[in-house]
Amino acid sequence: MNMLLSLFINIFLSTLLITIAFFIPQINIYAEKVHAYECGFDPMGSARLPFSMKFFLVAITFLLFDLEIALLLPLPWAMQSLDIHQMLLLSFSLLTILSLGLAYEWLQKSLEWAE
Repeated sequence: MNMLLSLFINIFLSTLLITIAFFIPQINIYAEKVHAYECGFDPMGSARLPFSMKFFLVAITFLLFDLEIALLLPLPWAMQSLDIHQMLLLSFSLLTILSLGLAYEWLQKSLEWAE
């Protein structure tokens, strides 16, 4: 009985939310809402505007350290392995390489917005 009641509530709420999401956007239609949004740029303007390379550098730096977190996430489970010294050496060498890369970018002033 509990599973049937839970299933009914889930289906009812899902249907209700889909219906609300379908009808609410059609109530307030205005010019800004129907225009395409392209990352804050005017889509009707020229496509040949200069773009700062700082955005790409910050994005690459973010991806680098996001990758670091993704690689170090399984570290607590890996610590249960039999050869813990090899695993720790590998993770510390990864951290060292990434830290040296960050220090190099910092010393080259690649992370500063002011030119």
